[in-house]
Amino acid sequence: MNTSLKFLTHILFITLAACSTQEVKENSDTKTVHLKTNSVTSKNETDNLVGQNPPMTIMKGTKKLNLVRTMDGGICKNEFQGVKGVFLLYADPHDIERIKREKGAAIFSSFQTKIQAISGDALQMAINEMNLSENPFALGEDEAQQKLAQNLIHNLHSTSKGFIAAFQKETSLTIDITTFPPSLVFYQKGCDEATINPDTAS
Repeated sequence: MNTSLKFLTHILFITLAACSTQEVKENSDTKTVHLKTNSVTSKNETDNLVGQNPPMTIMKGTKKLNLVRTMDGGICKNEFQGVKGVFLLYADPHDIERIKREKGAAIFSSFQTKIQAISGDALQMAINEMNLSENPFALGEDEAQQKLAQNLIHNLHSTSKGFIAAFQKETSLTIDITTFPPSLVFYQKGCDEATINPDTAS
């Protein structure tokens, strides 16, 4: 597996079939981005990702999706730049119940593997398209970090569209993947996979 995708091996999995979630914990030892923004999981407006807890539900078109996963980790673009944070997976509970009924709960094991792959690919593409260099025109570090977070959210939304559409066509499970902005930490002066994903370092 490409080491740039290692962030997905450090996933805080919760049972998808049970539609439960974990509380996102704030790390007081690192600088986090406090960003008020709409979730960009669809063209429709959704609940704001504010405070220290992500929204438990979002709207995607006419469907209400539940938070079913938190994915914790990061990725390096190069030896200097990268990002780590919490990534959120939402899914339609009605789709989950229908698929469990029709195909059995075991089918979700293969879904988890597919979701890991598409999340990693989408994040890698999103980071590759970003300029993570320090912004000399920003009014301060907070503003610079917020702009990076906004760019990441936009890029991840764009890069994940195709992956998500293919997944939904194959599995009939409606999902969306986004970031939790207050958790994001951007690296600009040094990024090491062993540092941002200590539990997966070999």
